[in-house]
Amino acid sequence: MDPEDIRGWQRLSPRITTSGRIEDADIARLSAIGVAHVINLALDDHPDALADEGEKLAVAGIGYTHIPVPFDAPGEDHFRAFVDALSAVEAPVHVHCIANWRVSAFFYRYNLARGMAEGEARALMERQWSPQKSDHPAAPAWAAFIGESET
Repeated sequence: MDPEDIRGWQRLSPRITTSGRIEDADIARLSAIGVAHVINLALDDHPDALADEGEKLAVAGIGYTHIPVPFDAPGEDHFRAFVDALSAVEAPVHVHCIANWRVSAFFYRYNLARGMAEGEARALMERQWSPQKSDHPAAPAWAAFIGESET
């Protein structure tokens, strides 16, 4: 069973799950549902970040890719690294950040690029957040990142 109590949990497909921050106890839970690789888009210095995440995942036999995306400055280089990392893993993968906001915006773009209808891709993203409707100070940068407005 999916650990749906993890912050911002979302299953996108049989192979891909996403969430906000993970905690120590979540590593075994991810392993139990078959996750073989974790992609982390959060910064290590965020107060909610899991310390030594890569090392802890390695002990559990789970691969790890860290793509630190500053919340106020998502870039094309981050997106390319994300696509490359996701493409390099055929096994079940879990992608997370702190609140699943970064991840949901990245998957919005990824899903559009892979041919998903815009409304479906938007609905998946908006289960977590909508940069256009958010009053977060960094929301305009994310709206620009997903192609909705200029910063």
